[in-house]
Amino acid sequence: MQQTELTQWLAATHLHGIGLAKLHTWLNLFSTITNLFTASIEELKSAGLNSKEIQALKNPDWFSVEQDLKWHEKENCHLIPLSHACYPRLLREISNAPLVLYVKGQLTSFAQPQVAIVGTRNPTPIGRELAEQFAYALSRAGLGITSGLALGIDAAGHQGTLAANGVTIAVTGTGLNQIYPASHRSLAEKIIEKGALVSEFSPDTPATAKNFPRRNRIISGLSMGVIVIEAALRSGSLITARFAVEQGREVFALPGSIHNPLARGCHQLIRQGAKLVETAEDILEELATLIHVVTEVSAENAHANTKKTDIKHQHLLRQMGHEVVNLDTLCLRSGLTVSEVSSMLLLLELRGHVQIVPGGYLRSST
Repeated sequence: MQQTELTQWLAATHLHGIGLAKLHTWLNLFSTITNLFTASIEELKSAGLNSKEIQALKNPDWFSVEQDLKWHEKENCHLIPLSHACYPRLLREISNAPLVLYVKGQLTSFAQPQVAIVGTRNPTPIGRELAEQFAYALSRAGLGITSGLALGIDAAGHQGTLAANGVTIAVTGTGLNQIYPASHRSLAEKIIEKGALVSEFSPDTPATAKNFPRRNRIISGLSMGVIVIEAALRSGSLITARFAVEQGREVFALPGSIHNPLARGCHQLIRQGAKLVETAEDILEELATLIHVVTEVSAENAHANTKKTDIKHQHLLRQMGHEVVNLDTLCLRSGLTVSEVSSMLLLLELRGHVQIVPGGYLRSST
């Protein structure tokens, strides 16, 4: 397989026996993914890689890379490597950020400031209602809602956002071809229409217990703050809250009855410094400055990107013609890399100049 920047990012995610922390260390040493994959054996040895690691790096799982690329060709399916312009800014800042995001849905979802709503899979009726109400109110105030597509509070957060016609992101602990739980397939399809499903796992990755804590760090990493609604003392939601603290995010917790075991996790978080909240306005007041900063940075980046790339975008549109064209053909015609063309196509799609259709991309008539 011909190595491009995107295939190299994918290859890195499929290196057997090489952990994410080590890959980030190598990337820091070699500056770019291309430098890492094109380094000589001598350069790799000098950087401290042993023979087994070098062997893995020089012989990636190209079959798995090919399968990911085929998935990428499907409608609304996106591969967003760490270097991509659309990779979420807040997530990029966390320790051991995912090298590649598998996304199904609307990439514009990442441009909206997010807060996470998490909690127990077995909430009380009032807990479920509160999750829906908070999600609804925060969505109406202009925030996106991130959660984990799980039963209970997660689902209620997504549903409350959808009821408000807002944007919600569901981060999964499986590949995006393996919706878990299966009962949430319909919910997932609704999320895709205005929001996005996100995973760091290859599309056919099944549900395994070890992947869900990894999922939780992405939920908090995408968000300015995490809201915990009903959580037992030994809850995965507390793992998400811990990641939020480590990542410098705000943590909010709703108090409950001292007789409710599902309030104990929230009470523990409050004792540890989480902000006690009773209304959506409490959260909006705390995040007001952060929302302004995130929105300003996003706007500035978008403006700068537009100025720099307008000429290249016009050139790419000319290369498309007026027929359906695939990514490889556009790369050949334009002389640009897959990563460059993918990034440009995304912006053109967001501006309404290009649409994704079966078989590739089509220039819009407008």
